[in-house]
Amino acid sequence: MADSEYVPPKVWTWNKPSGGRFASINRPIAGPTHEKELPVGRHPLQLYSLGTPNGVKVTIMLEELLARGHAGAEYDAWLIRIADGDQFGSGFVAVNPNSKIPAMVDRSGPKPIRVFESGSILVYLAEKFGAFLPTQASARAECFSWLFWQVGSAPYLGGGFGHFYVYAPVKIEYAIERFAMEVKRQLDVLDRRLAESEYVAGPDYTIADMAIFPWYGGLVKGWSYGAAEFLSVHEYRHVQRWADLLLERPAVQRGRMVNRIGGEPSSQLHERHDARDFETRTQDKLSAAK
Repeated sequence: MADSEYVPPKVWTWNKPSGGRFASINRPIAGPTHEKELPVGRHPLQLYSLGTPNGVKVTIMLEELLARGHAGAEYDAWLIRIADGDQFGSGFVAVNPNSKIPAMVDRSGPKPIRVFESGSILVYLAEKFGAFLPTQASARAECFSWLFWQVGSAPYLGGGFGHFYVYAPVKIEYAIERFAMEVKRQLDVLDRRLAESEYVAGPDYTIADMAIFPWYGGLVKGWSYGAAEFLSVHEYRHVQRWADLLLERPAVQRGRMVNRIGGEPSSQLHERHDARDFETRTQDKLSAAK
């Protein structure tokens, strides 16, 4: 039956694969599918993630904290291959019942603390180390507003536009047009803000920048969905300026490498257990997985 003739049933039931790239891991229920404990390294912070935009938010934050001298931010970053269903292992589900990356465990205290959802992890780390989050009320509110702007907008970019433009088994004009319109509106929101401010939340670099950059910075730099020309991202010159500014930061460069499994092998660091891993990694530690 053609999409234009589809009539939703009175009661939806899961009786066939959804199709698309991630059909094998999509399901309408939660909980683990298999028993698998998570590894634990020697550092206080244990990160279980993948180098997607949401994962990169956290690795940038951790590398920025270390660059600022916060030794307690040393971390082990373990690779979670979501295409293989690692996020449905019992150990991962115990850390994040929602089975999404990233998830983190803070083992620096007497009792481990789990933290999940990327925005929540950024806030937790900012408060724990007193960094990259303003303390003055109005500046703090501005930072939180932009942070949660990103949290709220990401589903339109990734789950909406990205899904229908790249991953859906059938190209649906209405869906692509609808989400392309919303993504461009969001880019305009961000571009107008960055026309008046060096960083997103004001004059200082904050967790708001770290949250937004992997999504919208990546989009305007042509890393996301092969859609740079389709979305005319060159139009957003203030977002481009801001993205280039962040790309100059060594911690951002390192954070983008951690748990990355695509692109040039030299840009990938599948697992990170020590700062020296960036210098001592060898080709046999890497794969050219696409």
